[in-house]
Amino acid sequence: MARSQEFDTTSAIAAALDVFWARGYEGTSLTDLETATGLSRSSLYNSFGNKRGVFDAAVQMYLEHVIRPRLRGLTDNPTPDAVERYLTSLRGAITTMTPDSPRRGCLLLNAAAGIGAHDDAVAAVIRSYRQELSDAIGSGLQASFPNATAATLADRTRILLSCTVSALVLARVDTAQASATLESARHLLVEWS
Repeated sequence: MARSQEFDTTSAIAAALDVFWARGYEGTSLTDLETATGLSRSSLYNSFGNKRGVFDAAVQMYLEHVIRPRLRGLTDNPTPDAVERYLTSLRGAITTMTPDSPRRGCLLLNAAAGIGAHDDAVAAVIRSYRQELSDAIGSGLQASFPNATAATLADRTRILLSCTVSALVLARVDTAQASATLESARHLLVEWS
């Protein structure tokens, strides 16, 4: 008879998420995951297969509980101020990050320079995330500028996507510059109006 799982998978994944977010995939050891989750190595292997399986589960939790809720204001019946509200909200989140906070920057963009640079499956998830972010910003801009041409909307989407990605990468090491980048993006919205 197989042993039943005797731990809360969601809590374990959330604890692992914080470790991966703070240290990156390569910087996280199985010992780190054992300590954070309170699980033994065998429990981690039995539940997730390997360290990569834990990371994949953490990435899915990140997308579902961090990224997509923030993007809903841009995708679910966006109002004309949806992009400005998104940028302001993201800026607020970044300005509250401290150097000792495990959740600095963006888990996926942090991974892009690490495991994403040499793992095709992770790179595909990062590309998909970038497209999801681009589509959300484009949707918000369509609500802000309903009479803009498709080319104008595409250009503005690329510009704001670049600002957002830059800010999320910078937030890992310099929250002041990340915040300033988002404020510059917000000023562009005003100029475009």
